[in-house]
Amino acid sequence: MQWLQKKVSTILAKIKARNGMKIIYLGDVVGKSGRTAVMKHLPMLREKYNFDFLILNGENAAHGFGITPRICEEFFEAGINVITLGNHAWDKREILNYIQKENRLIRPLNYPENTPGKGSELYKTRSGDKIFVAQVMGCLFMKPLENPFNEVEKCLSKITLGVDVNCIILDIHAEATSEKMAMGQYLDGRVSMVIGSHTHIPTADTQILPGGTAYQTDAGMCGDYDSVIGMKKEPSVNRFMQKLDDQRLEPAEGEATVCGVLLETDDTSGLAVRVHAIRVGGRLTATKTA
Repeated sequence: MQWLQKKVSTILAKIKARNGMKIIYLGDVVGKSGRTAVMKHLPMLREKYNFDFLILNGENAAHGFGITPRICEEFFEAGINVITLGNHAWDKREILNYIQKENRLIRPLNYPENTPGKGSELYKTRSGDKIFVAQVMGCLFMKPLENPFNEVEKCLSKITLGVDVNCIILDIHAEATSEKMAMGQYLDGRVSMVIGSHTHIPTADTQILPGGTAYQTDAGMCGDYDSVIGMKKEPSVNRFMQKLDDQRLEPAEGEATVCGVLLETDDTSGLAVRVHAIRVGGRLTATKTA
């Protein structure tokens, strides 16, 4: 039995040695309810997963529309490493100046070149690992920007996973499932993870693609799910029934569910070795993790 225990210990040690980084990505934070839930559950997530890096989509954090410098600073002080945005990036005008001097805040890279801010950035973890984070916005049913596939290709043409960096994460902020899945397949084997945002509903397709890239069509939102994608129910329903936009949409205020994904990478290749969804708090059924 002693030889068997020794063999098992050796195998486990090899598996552990292969593991590189642990990255958590949290989906669109919607309003005060979403911000409160993130702050509440962050210490538990840190203790449970001992992650190296945390990315959060914050484009709906300021009362459902955009983000402010003050909210960004609160997130950074809490330990969020990078905030991504999306189609609501510019809803709060004060962010225009802030994003030009804050490299931890990134917007979709397929905006025109003269748009404030950056669409990608290289970061270092506390242990010295290099992680490249980029965001792109889809074109189907969205405001038309530059072709996301062409712009991602330009962005990644000068950087190689496992050679130049330890990890590459792409946030694709898009409406159409097909566009997100196509991006995942296009980048399979070239990035660590392609993660979708924008639709606010967590999808059940968390997986590692054949080439080793982790993928989920949408991470979901950090928001109140007793709502219509994070907004109060009555005015949202009325818009569909009456075809009028006369009622202002406001974030739902109930307890939020924190939704996202945990990615673990291979230390050598930078590709995914494990990925699973995270759901905690609020109305949605919590995920059971190993």
